[in-house]
Amino acid sequence: MLLSLKQKIIDYVFTVSKQPILLKDLLIANSQYLEKLHVDPVKLGFRLKVSRAYLVYIVLVILFTVPFTTITHNLFANLDPHVSIIVAMVLTAVVFIFFNFFRVWLVDQIALSQIKKGWQIHFPFFPYKEYNKKINEIFQQSNKLELQKKDLQKYILDNLAD
Repeated sequence: MLLSLKQKIIDYVFTVSKQPILLKDLLIANSQYLEKLHVDPVKLGFRLKVSRAYLVYIVLVILFTVPFTTITHNLFANLDPHVSIIVAMVLTAVVFIFFNFFRVWLVDQIALSQIKKGWQIHFPFFPYKEYNKKINEIFQQSNKLELQKKDLQKYILDNLAD
C-alpha cells in the first residue's frame, strides 16, 4: 500500500516524457545517481510540478500536525505562552525546511525510476541491481578512452562479457 501511495504521489507531481532515454544520458544519470549527485531531469525526461508538490506536502504536514497538536494541546495550554510561541516558530521553520528535503527525495525517486526504465531498454538482460556499478565502471573507462557514442554500447557489452 505504501509503495502504491508513493507511486501515486510521484505520478501526480511529475510530468514524464514518453521519449526513450538515450544511452549516454542514461549512463551519465546512473553515474550521477550512484555518486549521490543531482541528476539532470531534462536528460531523464521528467519535470517537477512544484505547485502539486507543495499541495502534496501540505497534506502530509496536516496529517502530521493535527494529531501532534491534538496530543500536545493541553500541555501547551498550561505552559507559559512564550514557550508555545517558540515551539510554534521552530515547528514552522521545520515545516519550511523539510519541503526542500521532500522535493529532493521526490526527484531522487523519479530519477531512479527513470534510470531503471531506461535500463530495461538498453540493457534488458542485465538487471539494474546487479550490474549498475559494473556498467558505471566500464562507462568511466570509456570516458577516459573518449569513445564515440556509436561505439559506446558495443564497448560496454564487450567488457561485460569479460
